[in-house]
Amino acid sequence: MIFNSYPYLFLFLPLALIGFHLLRRAPFRVSIGFLVLMSFVYYGWWRPQDLWVIGASCLFNYFVGRRISDQRGRKEGFTVLTIGVVANLALLGWFKYAGLFDKTFAALTGEGLDLTHIILPLGISFFTFQQVAYLIDAWRGETEEYHFTDYLLFVTFFPQLIAGPIVHHKEMLPQFQRGKGRGLRSLDFSVGVTIIAFGLFKKVVLADYLARTTGPIFDIAADPDGRALTTGEAWAGTLAYTLQIYFDFSGYSDMAIGSARLFGIRLPLNFHSPYKSVSIVDFWRRWHMTLSRFLRDYLYIPLGGNRLGPARRYGNLMITMLLGGLWHGAGWTFLMWGALHGLYLCINHGWHHLRRTLRLPAIPKPVAIGLTFLAVALAWVPFRAGNYELDPGGTTGSALGATGDLLASMFGLNGWSFWPPDTAIAVKDSRAFRPIVLGLILVFFLPNTQEVMRRYCPAIGLPRPSEGYRRRWWQWRPTLPWLAVTLGLLYVVGREFDQLSEFIYFQF
Repeated sequence: MIFNSYPYLFLFLPLALIGFHLLRRAPFRVSIGFLVLMSFVYYGWWRPQDLWVIGASCLFNYFVGRRISDQRGRKEGFTVLTIGVVANLALLGWFKYAGLFDKTFAALTGEGLDLTHIILPLGISFFTFQQVAYLIDAWRGETEEYHFTDYLLFVTFFPQLIAGPIVHHKEMLPQFQRGKGRGLRSLDFSVGVTIIAFGLFKKVVLADYLARTTGPIFDIAADPDGRALTTGEAWAGTLAYTLQIYFDFSGYSDMAIGSARLFGIRLPLNFHSPYKSVSIVDFWRRWHMTLSRFLRDYLYIPLGGNRLGPARRYGNLMITMLLGGLWHGAGWTFLMWGALHGLYLCINHGWHHLRRTLRLPAIPKPVAIGLTFLAVALAWVPFRAGNYELDPGGTTGSALGATGDLLASMFGLNGWSFWPPDTAIAVKDSRAFRPIVLGLILVFFLPNTQEVMRRYCPAIGLPRPSEGYRRRWWQWRPTLPWLAVTLGLLYVVGREFDQLSEFIYFQF
């Protein structure tokens, strides 16, 4: 079940809200248990047979975490922690990377191991990382003795279950404790519905429309017997996907935050205008922020971070981003995407060091934003091409071929022709660039959802307005004009709501 579907919007979410509200005076464990039950229903909607995976994972990690807490600071506790982390990564590795190993083994030896039939359980990358962080925090003494239903809710709460954000136990459980017996509140309902409307508009209207340009262009590039793309097609496909994944992920993040807010819960901020970043370091502070936090706190810093000298720092950055790329998808092009961002981060830190040493002026902000956007857009090419590796019948060759052809055409290595020879394919005329231009305007010149809703603190990690804060005219208030705006967005969404399309991050 995905957020932009009729079953979720008109069946599951209303039933979950009504049930939660009716149980507001019931014992706390009953209302929590109801949300856990609904979360398992939500998870099992697509493949009920995968319920055992998340159920067994939660059961295992809860008791391992308890054992680690009891033995914290002792050798036995560290042994249990090691076993727990290895078991989690082994489960993730089997479901996520067995197919990649099989394809690579077949390419090298000519004979596969028949592992490509393994189906990746939804959300396994997210709930695995979430629980690995819990185990490490238990070893550090940063967890409490949670009740099992509390722990289940922390892992399975449905707004963040399938594609994040990767929540921290300290962020979620205290909120439910503070809100027990409260039921639904009108302000939470208004804020939640408005944020969901923004998210639906981004996904259904913007991202899915841009996908109509992205798909055909990348398909041509991935076809080994097809023609070479023109420069115009290559740039159109790259920019269209750069904007598609932006609105897709931003839309999902909005709908997750809005769905949780209906229950009075604030999820951590996960997406904050990343294309307005002035550097790659700044980009990773704004894009998939909870994943960046996890990689920093549980991988980069334990590796030594920047404490062991420049050479080790750059090595740690590359290792972190390579593993981050592999986390996104079981394919070599995802590893390439991670390597590019690792290289970008190394260059970024090297430049800052050079600037301080030579006292050079900062790059003008518009130029810095433009360079960062260009670097990120180029890295999205192998990322999008990775879809051909994730497909059960896909190959690494088709993904690498699509990457090579797109990048070669973008920089004129296949000639500088702008329009394709067959105008019925891909980029037909200048009208194909209109949604791209519109998307760029929305990305760079308009406020994001969190800025529009800032007065009502939509997410954890967004600073509360200060005492002297002055609200802008475009910021949301619970008024009739804003109700009209929300209904207008939902009307436009309804006109385009004719097909089911998954969010891009669901496949990770």
